[in-house]
Amino acid sequence: MYGGIEAGGTKFVCAVSNEGVIIEKISIPTTTPEETVKHVLEFFDQYEVDALGIGSFGPIGINKNAENYGYVLATPKKGWTNYNFLGTIKKHYAVPIAWTTDVNAAAYGELVKGAAKGKKSCIYLTVGTGIGAGVVIEDNIFSGIAHPEMGHIWVKRHSKDVYEGTCPYHKDCLEGLAAGPSIKARTGIKGQNLPKDHPVWEIQAFYIAQALINYTLTLAPEKIILGGGVMNQEHLLQKIRQQFVKQMNGYMETPAINEYIVRWGLPNESGIIGSLLLAEKEYKKKNNNQ
Repeated sequence: MYGGIEAGGTKFVCAVSNEGVIIEKISIPTTTPEETVKHVLEFFDQYEVDALGIGSFGPIGINKNAENYGYVLATPKKGWTNYNFLGTIKKHYAVPIAWTTDVNAAAYGELVKGAAKGKKSCIYLTVGTGIGAGVVIEDNIFSGIAHPEMGHIWVKRHSKDVYEGTCPYHKDCLEGLAAGPSIKARTGIKGQNLPKDHPVWEIQAFYIAQALINYTLTLAPEKIILGGGVMNQEHLLQKIRQQFVKQMNGYMETPAINEYIVRWGLPNESGIIGSLLLAEKEYKKKNNNQ
């Protein structure tokens, strides 16, 4: 039996699975670390799990040789900065634990069971309150000196956009210009209430497509998957595809655009399913090495 934790800034989703089938799943509001993790432990104490997979909001420490490995780092989520998340879970459960970001877990879930099933590589980009991305290459989550922070890349300004950006660190990076709060900041209206022909959608598509071109030119994934609240607008997906083709301008050959840039195949479940799959993978890896 495997356990998964999708640790988000708004809620924690916890689940247990057996032979690929989710047995129980709960949602816990994200409050203080102590209160939130208390409820997490109460849930998993009901089961004998063989391994756990954690996909956490970040940034997080992933360098196993660093003192901050397993910690939530400089997050804007009050009370969570420098919280030893992984260490706290390890004190309670002596089982293999996979530790990564929530978007990495979602990318892995989409690769194994979602929109990228059958592929060896994909990028999953979530566009919501913030923008984050996970990368899977050759069936493995990609990381280097840290996990990718692809929501904070620099993008070229749209000629009609004068908005300064919402990112507290960079102002007008991708997240600052294209995440959900930027829509309301420009228009005074939440995205779901804007008409399809509002000019802000063209600006959103311009920035997101530009980011997808940068990812394509750098990593050449087999598929790019878009999720998150902002991407619930079907017309936005079409605009992004059109902008991608226009801006790429024939330079790099990609699969057919409708097959290359797609919506998530596991809506609102990519992260928890990916966390469970990573728990299973970690369990098998540890047992094969013994």
